[in-house]
Amino acid sequence: MVDFTNPSPASTLLAAEPSPGFSVTLRVSVPNTATATGDLVATVTASQAVLTALDVVESLGDYLTVDVSCDALGAEHMRLVASRLESLPGVEVRNVSDRTFLSHLGGKISVSARAPIAHRDDLARIYTPGVARVCEAIYRHPDDVYNLTMKRNTVAVVTDGSAVLGLGNLGAEAALPVMEGKAVLFKRFADVDAWPVCLATQDVDEIVRTVEIIAPAYGGINLEDIAAPRCFEIEQRLRASLDIPVFHDDQHGTAIAVLAALWNALALVGKRLEDARIVVSGVGAAGTAVIHLLLAAGATDIVASDRDGVLYDGKAGLIGPCQEVALRTNSRRLTGRLADIMPGADVFIGVSVGDLLGEHDVAAMAPDSIVFALANPRPEVDLRVARRHAAVVASGRSDDINQINNVLVFPGFFRGLLDARCRRVTTSMELAAARALASMVTPERRSASYIIPNVFDPNVVPAIARTVTEAARAEAV
Repeated sequence: MVDFTNPSPASTLLAAEPSPGFSVTLRVSVPNTATATGDLVATVTASQAVLTALDVVESLGDYLTVDVSCDALGAEHMRLVASRLESLPGVEVRNVSDRTFLSHLGGKISVSARAPIAHRDDLARIYTPGVARVCEAIYRHPDDVYNLTMKRNTVAVVTDGSAVLGLGNLGAEAALPVMEGKAVLFKRFADVDAWPVCLATQDVDEIVRTVEIIAPAYGGINLEDIAAPRCFEIEQRLRASLDIPVFHDDQHGTAIAVLAALWNALALVGKRLEDARIVVSGVGAAGTAVIHLLLAAGATDIVASDRDGVLYDGKAGLIGPCQEVALRTNSRRLTGRLADIMPGADVFIGVSVGDLLGEHDVAAMAPDSIVFALANPRPEVDLRVARRHAAVVASGRSDDINQINNVLVFPGFFRGLLDARCRRVTTSMELAAARALASMVTPERRSASYIIPNVFDPNVVPAIARTVTEAARAEAV
């Protein structure tokens, strides 16, 4: 049972609508009457939660024990549902179970052996003395490590916990559930063995050196939830020093998914990437990568804004990646805040924080506008409001249509990298992956509600993996 008396910062977040991410099961005792279960259903519904199951656990004379399962808007909403149920005559809420927490109990991944050990012969081959011959073979021919060990199919998911989801700098331990989840997704969608590596340091030199030291066991490095601008230097240095691919998913996975979805959205409204006026909110890891990939794909009119306002060449205080973005964008040298650059925009891409825009901002965009409000868990603009004015709306939420999520990208991308035994990641691979992802939505299936495939589409991972492998071989990497 989860303690609801001590809400965390995340517990006050509200979803746009009831979500499985806030799923709760309440075990209640109710009088054994003809209307008892109907009263429970009516109360849950009146509380604006979505009932998902109602199970009578036992019947004891005058009372029933019932499990009421529902999706809520947030942790506070879960408490509200519980209190309203308990206010019914004769009803006692005996237990409240947050089903999200239950799914994480004991962790979400484990190690399983591929080679059985049933008797002494197996032991002699898998371990000593037989294993010594394999060690010597790898010593003589180092490339054999890919054939004789786990390296060919294993990825390290590395984080320092400095940018966990939209929650901020939570540290290594609090980042572990996300990294476990990432490992589960690698295995589920691409049969890649991934393992969380949560580092108790946020020093760039220590992170780089630690990854360099552990790299021999892995075929690739997936950097995750590392805050900007530190993430840029870490990726750059590791790509220079390692002979295996290094991929910061928050940057490049997001950028690939955005580009794929944008190609389809623009085709739907009859516009071209080369002609579109694009506004990007957020110039962190994801925003910077999105801008660079859009430019590589042919975009010519991008204006970016961060917490200090619109970026332009010559703006005081810009350094590093932000300065590079300013040099390559905003040719009209617009200034001001985000709201000032929304009028007339064809596309809005938000990779920043929630609730930045109002209805009037979306209404001021060009006809047949496109809104990608990707901040999680609260998007930059209310999605229902955005749909009143924009032709196509997408978010990063798993409980909404047009989910632009990097889970569409990284399993297939790493599958391709590992299959081709790539040494590095290139922009050509990223563009190829975006084209493959976009092609999953054919013109006859394309609509305002379907510009990017579902994460469970079985064709996505093979298509991306194949194009990444082809691009890698074409570039001889």
